[in-house]
Amino acid sequence: MNGWTTGLLIAALVAGLVIKRLYGEPLNARELLGAPVILTGVGVWNVAKTADVLTAADIGWVAGGSVLGFALGALRGRTVSVFERDGVAWQRYTIRTFLAAVGSFAVMGAFGYLAVRAGMHEHARPLTLSIGVSYLGESLAVALSGLATGLPFAAEGARR
Repeated sequence: MNGWTTGLLIAALVAGLVIKRLYGEPLNARELLGAPVILTGVGVWNVAKTADVLTAADIGWVAGGSVLGFALGALRGRTVSVFERDGVAWQRYTIRTFLAAVGSFAVMGAFGYLAVRAGMHEHARPLTLSIGVSYLGESLAVALSGLATGLPFAAEGARR
């Protein structure tokens, strides 16, 4: 798959996820963590397959960007509303979630700009890794909020 196809596929998946969460959906561990884990895994694989051309500085930028992305995702996840419906935990994005997303995008954009200016190789900056670790941070924060409610998560395949 070329870069444009991958980018469009990721954009479509993220848009679908955002629309579902804007309307609200039951918390389900598999759905909550599945996509972020897969995206992060693909991103790590993309970095690993180019390890022969990466420098220690590249790895440092990747590690720093991953930690920053995870932290910003976790902060964004704290803005997601977790509530009870039909006896199970549900989640819904709020206006604060979108504001946090815009702020995260700006911070990560600035970080990426600095990384490029410092000479980071293009292969060390896979979009899948950035999105994956960010959504992983968000998902873990939402999962912790869901657990804190004491409500059960929805069964596999539960829908609105």
